Amino acid sequence: MIFALFYCTAGISGGHINPAVTFGLFLARKLSLTRAIFYTVMQCLGAICDAGVVKGFQPSRYEVLGGGANVVSHGYTKGDGLGAEIIGTFVLVYTVFSATDAERNARLSCPYIGPILPIGFAVFLVHLATIPITGTGINPARSFGAAIIYNKDHAWDDHVS
Repeated sequence: MIFALFYCTAGISGGHINPAVTFGLFLARKLSLTRAIFYTVMQCLGAICDAGVVKGFQPSRYEVLGGGANVVSHGYTKGDGLGAEIIGTFVLVYTVFSATDAERNARLSCPYIGPILPIGFAVFLVHLATIPITGTGINPARSFGAAIIYNKDHAWDDHVS
């Protein structure tokens, strides 16, 4: 899915589908403040719409599965969840910076396909590591959209504590 999303949006926004990556690029001065805010707002609105579409198509499964909202699993503390998400998000943002650096010689020749493979692989590995802990919230927009639409108290417990 990341491959398709990045490929479709690379020519429009540079493949910005994650506010954490957008924020990292803003801090690195590769995006203006206006563009970073616009991308982040649109990413969050898109995630809210996506969660609404999923709820509309499969309302019973949506409720049973907790609406896709991220929660810290039993046996882990909120600190464990926070640590896992910080490390996972760092791995993703670091990979994006590495894979899209124009001065790197290790890039593949195709400008849009080249960065997709390492970024997708990083997302896959981070998911393997963090799904058992938090359900993987390395994309804040996706986590936010699911929590907004699901709108149950426990969906927010691990977001603001």
